[in-house]
Amino acid sequence: MAGEYRFSFGPWNVHEGADPFGPTVRRSLSFAKKLKMYKQLGFDGVQFHDDDAVPDMNKLSAREIIRKAKDVRKLLKGEGLTAEFVAPRLWEDPRTIDGGYTSNDPACRQYAKDRSRRCIDIAVALDCDLIVLWLAREGTYIREAKDSKLAVDRLVDALNDMLAYNEGIRIAIEPKPNEPMDHTYIPTTGHAMALGYKTKDHKRVGVNIETAHAILAGLDPSDEMGFALAYNKLYTVHLNDQNGLKFDQDKSFGSVDLRRAFNQVRILDKYNYGAKGEFVGLDVKAMRTQKIETSTRHLSNSREIFLNLVDLVRSLDEGRVEQLIADRDYEELDLLIVNHLMGR
Repeated sequence: MAGEYRFSFGPWNVHEGADPFGPTVRRSLSFAKKLKMYKQLGFDGVQFHDDDAVPDMNKLSAREIIRKAKDVRKLLKGEGLTAEFVAPRLWEDPRTIDGGYTSNDPACRQYAKDRSRRCIDIAVALDCDLIVLWLAREGTYIREAKDSKLAVDRLVDALNDMLAYNEGIRIAIEPKPNEPMDHTYIPTTGHAMALGYKTKDHKRVGVNIETAHAILAGLDPSDEMGFALAYNKLYTVHLNDQNGLKFDQDKSFGSVDLRRAFNQVRILDKYNYGAKGEFVGLDVKAMRTQKIETSTRHLSNSREIFLNLVDLVRSLDEGRVEQLIADRDYEELDLLIVNHLMGR
């Protein structure tokens, strides 16, 4: 068993409650104030976008970016926190409106590469070796807009550029089938891993599996995790929940389908996830209705649900499970699991 788990979340998970249909409903909190919440909530790791660590980084030189990132490292150390990963934010700049790495415009593709290199500089300054790539706009709204074979070649080229720029970093690709694009080029764990195996150093390319993204692809998150674990490619996870095939909801972990959450915890615990230092990462959003005083409940609740499910996983009568599997009595196994989740 993996034993003790370490948890992480990103500062964007403490947010003001705006959605596509309404403005903010909670006041903003400073980055420094958010950092002070981590230990209080039971978290040890901080997930970063590059500009979470260094705001307005496009206006700064490479040297200035590194200096500011080192200042953030001091803040982390002062709070007893670790930077889990850094992700280049490539979906908000006008130059990435048609994708970054897969853009039809060579100047935009170069911007994406340069931004990714600066992201790596930030990670190194934060004593972090993991880069997460959410390929947000690497896709199309209409099929004819891009050449899908060429798009894959360009993604490999971008990954190779990052791997060559710093031989100490690892890259975790975070697949998602849609949103913001109509279709993305890397929709599933299998696609992400296959892309990694085309790079010059596939040993340093793995995946970040998000619960909601797998559900949006019509897949079971625990199966996606098992697939990555079989290849030793599960570098991190983003746990949350999702109510159906719609937009990415980032609901609290286990809040929609407790059995689905149970099976995610079960596969992680069974195969010692965390034993190599991996974090249990959360990517969850507070309900818009939450008041500022209780706007971090989604984080503490998700952590509590995960740990309660660890207890349930470890108290499951695995001998009985194996016997029912041997007898091929899956109806009784079904009841066993449901009763176990109900505490009966």
